[in-house]
Amino acid sequence: MNARTEQTGGTVHKVPVLIVGGSLVGLSTSLFLGRLGVRHTLVERHAGTSIHPRGRGNNVRTMELFRVSGTEPAIHQAASTLADNHGILQTPTLVGDAGEWLFKEIDPGGGLARFSPTAWCLCSQNDLEPVLLDHAARLGGDLRYSTELMSFDADSTGVTAFVKSRQTGEHTTIRADYLVAADGPRSPVREQLGIGQSGPGDLFHNVSITFRSRRLADVVGERRFIVCYLTSPDADGALLPVDNREHWVFHAPWHPEHGETLEEFTDERCADHIRRAVGDPGLDIEITGRAPWHAAQRVARGYSSGRVFLAGDSAHEMSPTGAFGSNTGIQDAHNLAWKLAAVLGGWAGQGLLDSYDAERRPVAEATSARAAVRSAEHSHPGFAAPPGAGSGPQRGILNVALGYRYPHGAVLGADPAMPVVPEKLALNGEPGSRAPHLWVRHQGERVSTLDLYERSLVLLSDGATPDGWHRAALRLAEQLSLPLVPYRMGEELVPEEGADWAAAHGTTREGAVLVRPDGFVAWRSQGPAEDPESTLREVLTAVLARS
Repeated sequence: MNARTEQTGGTVHKVPVLIVGGSLVGLSTSLFLGRLGVRHTLVERHAGTSIHPRGRGNNVRTMELFRVSGTEPAIHQAASTLADNHGILQTPTLVGDAGEWLFKEIDPGGGLARFSPTAWCLCSQNDLEPVLLDHAARLGGDLRYSTELMSFDADSTGVTAFVKSRQTGEHTTIRADYLVAADGPRSPVREQLGIGQSGPGDLFHNVSITFRSRRLADVVGERRFIVCYLTSPDADGALLPVDNREHWVFHAPWHPEHGETLEEFTDERCADHIRRAVGDPGLDIEITGRAPWHAAQRVARGYSSGRVFLAGDSAHEMSPTGAFGSNTGIQDAHNLAWKLAAVLGGWAGQGLLDSYDAERRPVAEATSARAAVRSAEHSHPGFAAPPGAGSGPQRGILNVALGYRYPHGAVLGADPAMPVVPEKLALNGEPGSRAPHLWVRHQGERVSTLDLYERSLVLLSDGATPDGWHRAALRLAEQLSLPLVPYRMGEELVPEEGADWAAAHGTTREGAVLVRPDGFVAWRSQGPAEDPESTLREVLTAVLARS
């Protein structure tokens, strides 16, 4: 360390958390840490945010996190161009009325409102990342683009990283308590740590082609799809609108395993392929860019090593159908951020960070398998699915996106045998599941109960019963220096329309529910306790890994 420090001029930049990677997951990590008041530095080798329209599907759980973090309005504004695009179409060509909608509405009938205060949002990565960057910077994030991690050394008390400015060539030493690697599927950090991966590996390869066409909007007509899978045997592909007018993206199958090179995807070949796929040989097409991408199913065998943590694509790769990968990565960041804040803030033990792997890795394993099945169901171009993989009815994804659970980790009372992804969505207050959404009146404002979960633990109890749980939480918050906020339902929080908060959370009026800062139920009591303070102290000690 000393020799390298001398090479950088002897200055060492000290920070609690270093984030490596400034794409969706790295920026989300910065945003969430900033909201929690955790100082951090982010380094990203590229000069700026993504310029390619990809990764557009932000599921309801991700939008809940952005809602609580205050970024939801700006994201909706950035996504306004595609606000009316909802369905997925599968058709041989776009000429005529052939084909079928795999689904025409993301939320037909508006049933999602029972479960969440928000909804899916179609916002491309090149539009979303600048919003996250702006909010993360406003929160004080030290965001360094054109800065590359050269190497790092980890020890029992922290991580020493050596970074280089790609603009000036200047080297800097950064000493951090923790390092979060959000550095992509070929993660140099994961490689240096020697963490292997499990899973089938590569699934298929595509070339993403951006192009302009003024006449294509007339061919598409009123069909406002998120994506259209074009299934002509000699020219299949996936068409995605960028502005519904003249800017489009086409995903063409690519077969490097057969010796096919990127150089073979000339402008002429790409334009001809798109014309044949669309079914209009005279379509005006101007190719504006192309980029290869690889669909794979891999999950890291461990999400951490000492004080270094993997998040996003560095931890897992999955088929893009359903946008599971980016959403899972953003939710990784949220899970890890509150735990880092708790440990750095001194109100949780170091062991809490072990629950990051225990909770998030099973979610990635279950979700990546579901993403591959989704690709088979949608006949994604270039994906030769195993026989029978796409058979049967189209499966819903709400249980995957919103209903996943943590059978193990920083929870008490979870059923260790329950599946990580249940067959049906059931948000009923069970420990290890995302807490139920209820509209309540709080300080004169209408809010969702989910809006209360970010910076503190929350204890819910009933205002019409003896306040043992409430008083116990107040005393323990002071005694243990914990950010623990108790609410009495019916007093501080008044449910709308006579909703039964206890039934919604799977408990009784005499019971209590402890919710973590990430909105997941940590523990619940079905009734009163003889000594609420002692009981709650034991729960908090176990959940937060306090010694």
